[in-house]
Amino acid sequence: MPSITPVRTKSIVGEPEVVEDSAAWLDLKAAAIALAAVQVKDGSIPDAGTHPDARALVARIRAGIRELAPAFPHDAAYLAALDTDFARWEAEGFGIPDFLDSLQAFQPQQHRVDGLRHLVVFPMYTQNGSPDRHVEALITEVIWPELIAGVEERYANKLFVSLRLVDFTPGYDTNSAVLFPETVAMRTIPAFTWGALFEDREAARFRRVVKAAADITKLDLTPVDEALLAAGDDGQRLTEETFVMWDLIHDRSHMRGDLPFDPFMIKQRMPYFLYSLEELRCDLTAFRECVALAADDAADAETRARAEQVLHAIVFDRIFRFPLTGDRVRNYDGLGGQLLFAWLHQHGVLHWTDTQLTIDWSELPAVVVSLSDEINELYWKSIDRPKTAHWLAAYELVRSTLAPNPASVWARGLPDEILAGAPKGYTDAVLDDEFPLSMFYEALSKKMGDVIEGTRGITGTSAA
Repeated sequence: MPSITPVRTKSIVGEPEVVEDSAAWLDLKAAAIALAAVQVKDGSIPDAGTHPDARALVARIRAGIRELAPAFPHDAAYLAALDTDFARWEAEGFGIPDFLDSLQAFQPQQHRVDGLRHLVVFPMYTQNGSPDRHVEALITEVIWPELIAGVEERYANKLFVSLRLVDFTPGYDTNSAVLFPETVAMRTIPAFTWGALFEDREAARFRRVVKAAADITKLDLTPVDEALLAAGDDGQRLTEETFVMWDLIHDRSHMRGDLPFDPFMIKQRMPYFLYSLEELRCDLTAFRECVALAADDAADAETRARAEQVLHAIVFDRIFRFPLTGDRVRNYDGLGGQLLFAWLHQHGVLHWTDTQLTIDWSELPAVVVSLSDEINELYWKSIDRPKTAHWLAAYELVRSTLAPNPASVWARGLPDEILAGAPKGYTDAVLDDEFPLSMFYEALSKKMGDVIEGTRGITGTSAA
């Protein structure tokens, strides 16, 4: 295996420069942006008149990859395969790109070394970003401090990769905070061996949104919250570590527990509130695990402190950012945040009184765990139910806390022709905004809208 160095990589084109400032990277990035402009949605370039320019742009991208490759010795096999994939795509006339070979050679989960960098170039869409499979180029940096390595020994998740955005093309100048292999253009779908989250972006937007929300709602912050929101690099790094711990446990939770066979129901279309409950289930699993970890005398003090910070991060990100981010068309993360807020309010640990928000943190953990128990029981019962009966039960769980849209067919009771029909009829009957925002959130969105929109494209560095 090539040697791995976690230090900040010096540019190979000029000793004082780092890679993201080098001429090689800047030209590669510019060429990728220009190439994306002539690609159509599926990544192909059908206009033969643009092919001479496309060939010149691909030549610049390939030259940049070759020039930068020595700075990334741990990715040598991937970068060599990447050059070959670009060459084949060009030789075959710029049809729908197929980068399976280079994708399979890229194995970042094998190199979880804090500070290690990767050069990532693929034709891909970006979740919560660009829906088009255009060429994107990134420089990323691994976030894997010693504390997280220790936590991973408890919550083994060999597929999880935590990254920091260093520089990127416009597909990531968006809300996208993930790098998933399934977004890459390829001829066939392999078994995926990793998934990456940009925790610097998660942390930076959390810090900006929660600061604003706390000010608007006159929320008294605890010392735990003040540490996460502290100005400067120390606060950002602390919050990054907090999000890494949260997501490490969240990610592994998707395939653990009493599940309805496959919680994602891969390639199956289902009502969006099922996705809301699955994402919330995994967050609440992380929450309850961190409740236990924070109280574990066998864990070191730093790990216990970080676990307590995870508890606050989950609650605040879920109730402040999630419900107000994105549009109201089947916004499953938004719905999960609404459900948590209402559950906390209705169980007496969150109060909106005299236009001030207060939270009883001493009683809150037990209330959150009780919601986790409700979802876990739903899942446990699901293996004895037909799929659509599980859907109906899930809807009842949500509507027992959140008021549905007055126009909802589901709320009135699905007619017999839908109940006796195919699952597609159930899904088609769900409104785009089946559970609208409450009056509290309607008012908060007017004050928070610009703040949340301002986090598009944010990184840990740009937020400083």
